[in-house]
Amino acid sequence: MLGENLPKNFSPESIQTHAFYFSFKFLTQQKTIMNLFQKRIQNLQKTLGTTETGVFDLVTTNSILNSLGIQVPLTADFTERKKSVQRFLGFKGNDVDGIVGTNTLSRLEMLYSQTLPPIPSGASLIASKRSLDVIVAFEVSSKAIYERKYKSPILPGEYSGITIGIGYDLGYVNASTFSYDWKEFLPQSDFNILLGVVGKTKVNAKNALTDMVKNVSIPWDTAITVFYTKSMPIWAKKSRKIYPGLEKLPPDVQGAIVSLVYNRGDSLAMEDRRLEMRNLVQHIASGKLPSIAAEIRNMKRLWSAQQSAGLHRRRDSEAALVENATFVIKPEDCVFI
Repeated sequence: MLGENLPKNFSPESIQTHAFYFSFKFLTQQKTIMNLFQKRIQNLQKTLGTTETGVFDLVTTNSILNSLGIQVPLTADFTERKKSVQRFLGFKGNDVDGIVGTNTLSRLEMLYSQTLPPIPSGASLIASKRSLDVIVAFEVSSKAIYERKYKSPILPGEYSGITIGIGYDLGYVNASTFSYDWKEFLPQSDFNILLGVVGKTKVNAKNALTDMVKNVSIPWDTAITVFYTKSMPIWAKKSRKIYPGLEKLPPDVQGAIVSLVYNRGDSLAMEDRRLEMRNLVQHIASGKLPSIAAEIRNMKRLWSAQQSAGLHRRRDSEAALVENATFVIKPEDCVFI
């Protein structure tokens, strides 16, 4: 009770004044809290590029739906649209209530943050799952096609070495690297056979692709395990080394550059074929996404569109990842590599 802590000689007028004071203080505190909450909404609206009303209105909701690619029926009302946002954010059950309170706003703030989480020790970059899927898709298409066409060693191009797994080129690694990456996953006999073709490229690789080599078979689970736990960390480290500042760019960009370097190697040699790879150094350092995308597309000049259509599509896909990159990505869609 209010009067329990008041002196006994307080008059009714004094008690009334004291009650008014506490009521005014409570309302002032509530107003301060509301102003802070409105400020947070305004900051989110600024990021979205909508009018900074401080109210989570229909325009703000629709802007979020559009930017996140969330599909809702045209007839969906305001509450249902907010519920769709909450479902996208991972809310379930009774928490999907269409009320944008502290929890919903906090998740939106994390989603639209323009900063990335710190990279843990042992990793070099933060790639998006989508960008890593692009690498797998262009290397082997899918699990089904891998098991039909790529589970045994192949020679994919005139400049390549014998390739195994998810685009693992034996021609451009040494014996110690191959041993570190594969020895624990392969039967000793298969390991010894493949060790004999390490470092061979072009004509030497073609001559080394004997029936004995072709009879080696690498299961999908082994191939994808080596890809994620061995290949990606190594190529992420190489990509970050030649392109300082890459780790500050959106995850789609980081993954796209890893895809590029995984496919073309990390050389910045002073020769015409590596011109665009060298040009990327400055563009990545300055964070100019349109320029990065343009350089990747410019590389298509190096290959015939008829004979190397896959490389043209790959460069276009990498460039599209860069052009459409954003820091708006759910944490569970980020991969430390």
